[in-house]
Formats: sequence, structure tokens, C-alpha cells
Amino acid sequence: MDRATLAEFLRNRREALRPEDVGLPAGPRRRTRGLRREEVASLAVMSTDYYTRLEQRRGPQPSEHMLASLARALRLTNDERDYLYRVAGHNAPASLSAPDHVAPALLRVLDRLDDTPALILNDLGETLVQNRMAAALYGDASAYTGWARSAVYRWFTDPAARSVYPESDRDRQSRAQVANLRAAHGLRGPRSQAGELVRRLQRVSEEFAGLWARHEVAQRFEDHKTLVHPELGEIELDCQALFTEDRLQTLLVLTAPPRTEAHEKLRLLSVLGLNRFTGAERSDARGQVY
Repeated sequence: MDRATLAEFLRNRREALRPEDVGLPAGPRRRTRGLRREEVASLAVMSTDYYTRLEQRRGPQPSEHMLASLARALRLTNDERDYLYRVAGHNAPASLSAPDHVAPALLRVLDRLDDTPALILNDLGETLVQNRMAAALYGDASAYTGWARSAVYRWFTDPAARSVYPESDRDRQSRAQVANLRAAHGLRGPRSQAGELVRRLQRVSEEFAGLWARHEVAQRFEDHKTLVHPELGEIELDCQALFTEDRLQTLLVLTAPPRTEAHEKLRLLSVLGLNRFTGAERSDARGQVY
């Protein structure tokens, strides 16, 4: 671990960012160039003291999980992320084995969406980033750990995961979940995390095993879907998906036409979301959950 280089790199990248680059309000005139240390720490979901010690060459070696959070908070490119890992004493992650580094281009778009549900998923159905509205609609994805981080895994192992869709649409959703996973399996290969997820689901879910045997492949989202909110009921939303070039990540944006019942429900969802979140659940100034 090269503490001096790590500290200089973190400081340089922090000072190169402006609040508006990460979706934060500019606020009053700043004495510090770029972001404040506490803002980077909040974006990376770590203590300000821990981050400060890294910049002051006093911190312990960051884990790969911490480095991934820092890379996301500082909006690093893939090359910058790899450099961060190396100066911190770790091997740079392979793109297919570490798809949790959110694509900067997708993140820049998400930073500007605060009035409609939006989230970034990887090809295993893991929510990497979600805004406040998406958390209010789907629930806080950061609460899941292990295999449960994958929406595909939850769909076939946790009955509660299906409550977000009307019962009449759940069979179609099951097929879509499996078809998406098969696309990821084809890209990553049988010895990858996708392959292990398939083997686990085959052992625990007869429904999944039957659908997997059908060899349906797809990597797309329906243009229109109905979601069920526990307080607002059914909400009909238009769904737009923006993929990265390698198809490993997707920005999903859900909207409703103006002056419709669904549009009014989204407005109410914004109010419910603001009331429901506690300070601990707000991981940055936008209420965005990582």
C-alpha cells in the first residue's frame, strides 16, 4: 500500500469534483475547493474520520469493499478505479468479476433524477444505486446481503419479493427473471457468479429449474408495467432502460404521463418516501441509498 500516493490521489479527485457533479446542492460560498471530506465520506457510506485518515496518510489499508465505495463516490472511471485499487495494495478487479463499480455515465444521469423512481442494476439483478423515490417504491436495497442482493434470487426464494407485482403478472415476471439471468450466464460463463447463482436456484426452486430448462434468453425490460405499493396500491408506470455498452449495468427509470392517476401517486410516493426515511437511512444529502 502506497499511503502517500493514495492520499494524494483521493485529495486530487475530491477537489476536482463540484457538488453539482454528484447531485449535491452548491449551497453558500465554499472555502474548500471541490467536495468537502465529509461529503465524500457520506457518499461512500463511511465515517468522516476514516476518510480523513486516508487523506492524511494515517489510515489502515482499505478493504476492496471500501475501495469500491470510494470509486463510486468519487465518480472514477474504470482506469481510475483500477489505479485506486493498485495504490491501495490490491489487484485491480476484472470487469466481469466486479461489476459493482457503477458506470460513471449512468451515475451522472441518476444524479439528476430526483422526482421519479430510478435505479442502476447489474446483470444479476443486484441494485447498485437507487434514488430516494426508487427506495420508497421498491424498498431499501442496501438492506440485502449475500445472494439476497440479487432480485432473481429473492424472486424464487422469498415470497414477499413478489408482492411488488400483481398476482396476474407474476408468471411473466418469473420468465423474465430467468431469461435475464440466462443472458448474464452466457456472458460470464458457468464458473462465474452467475453460474453459481443458477446452481443455487436449481437446488432450491423447482419453478426456477423448470424455467431454466426452457432456454429462454432476453435482456430487456417491458416498456409498461404495473407495480404494487403497500399504501398507494397499483401504479401503472412506463419503464425505460439505458444499458452500458458491455450490457453489464442498466439504468432503469420509471415515469408516468402528466395529469394521470399514476403521476399523482408518484407525487404522493415522494412525500411518503421523505417521511419514511430516517437520518440513518439517508446515506447522502440527496437521500440516495447506496
